[in-house]
Amino acid sequence: MEGQNKFYVIAITLVATLGGLLFGYDTAVISGAEKSVQAFLIDSQGLSTLVHGITTSSALIGCIIGGLISGILASNFGRKRSLQFAAILFFISALGSAYPEFLFFQDGEPSIGLLVMFNFYRVIGGIGVGLASAVSPMYIGEVAPAKIRGTLVSLNQFAIIFGMLVVYFVNWGIAHGQTLEWINEVGWRRMFLSETVPAGLFGLLLFLVPETPRYLALNHQDEKAYSILSRINGKEIARSIMQDIKSSVEHHSGKLFSFGKTVIVVGILLSIFQQFVGINVALYYAPRIFESMGAAKDASMMQTVIMGLVNVVFTVVAIFTVDIWGRKPLLIVGSSGMAIGMFAIAGLAYFDVIGISTLVFMIVYTASFMMSWGPITWVLISEIFPNRIRGKAVAIAVAAQWSANYLISSTYPAMMEFSGAMTYSVYGIMSILSLIFVWKYVPETKGRTLEDMEAIWEKEK
Repeated sequence: MEGQNKFYVIAITLVATLGGLLFGYDTAVISGAEKSVQAFLIDSQGLSTLVHGITTSSALIGCIIGGLISGILASNFGRKRSLQFAAILFFISALGSAYPEFLFFQDGEPSIGLLVMFNFYRVIGGIGVGLASAVSPMYIGEVAPAKIRGTLVSLNQFAIIFGMLVVYFVNWGIAHGQTLEWINEVGWRRMFLSETVPAGLFGLLLFLVPETPRYLALNHQDEKAYSILSRINGKEIARSIMQDIKSSVEHHSGKLFSFGKTVIVVGILLSIFQQFVGINVALYYAPRIFESMGAAKDASMMQTVIMGLVNVVFTVVAIFTVDIWGRKPLLIVGSSGMAIGMFAIAGLAYFDVIGISTLVFMIVYTASFMMSWGPITWVLISEIFPNRIRGKAVAIAVAAQWSANYLISSTYPAMMEFSGAMTYSVYGIMSILSLIFVWKYVPETKGRTLEDMEAIWEKEK
């Protein structure tokens, strides 16, 4: 497009996607350190498996908090400053989780107080994740030109998956060739400490990117907003976008339900369905799933790596197709594939069939998710809400997503204990319901400007 500076918009998008990379890194780093933390802080004190579960998933509590406060921070302090605050939280969490004894406790002496402190630092990191998960796609959505917005926001999901893959290799590299005693004493600390590198880089690079033009316009900084829009889109298109933004600001109060309840409900249900289809069970518990299905420990780790590579490949598929095929078709195809994968796994579990077929259908399921609900949910959440309510509405949708994540992740072990076939069938049913929901209620937003969203939801009021 004439006048459009794609290099500039891609450069600032890549900085914002570091928030997504840290989202993936922080949520997955526990996978390599979990058993060592269990040995050091939980088993050594004779504490229960319930405490282990709470400790492993404590970051999710922070994610919910971060999602809830993201709207307040993004609306009052800006998208850029909110991301800078998230970077600080990531850095503090990485240092504190690696060395929770800092200041108050004896080095290497497990205690209840030290366990509480470790969980505190994990919650701090979770708040950073919750913030980044809401504000990174919001930032990208507000700076990206309409025709490539879906592609650029999808890069954030790629960064999340890539962050998970990176930390799997980092954890493996730290533990490789070391004794179990060393890993339980030193290795797990280095795994958490490694996060300071991307967190520090994220914080520094954010000084080089601008605030979003939508936020600046909402706060009556029109000259700055126009300058950034001009650099991204060219002066002529920037002038037109600026007029649309000002019109949207002037004609609406900015109250949460000023565009009706439908848009809020759609945003919340997009978030909930993204989790209720069971994806984080596959991500968090993958090695245990494959072990429970008969794979040897080394084989289960290899199958997890294969799944990680599949995740990356099919997220790339979404990146290259979201602005060509549209959001709805990808979501509907993804829901269909997830339903096939989950119902097949449920059948295999029911008949106690263990083998390569389980891996194949798990790949069908995860590939379907990664080309659809993984990235497209974030694209839609970043773009379906009108300008005046975007900060508040995104915060509610993201908080709902992390709450659903926590519910699904925490109930999985108990559900599996009752019946594996039933567990996977539930996720299959949720995949079918997600298809119906998208088909009936989610609008197509491909190629529309963020200001066009107002017209869509005005009709629904």
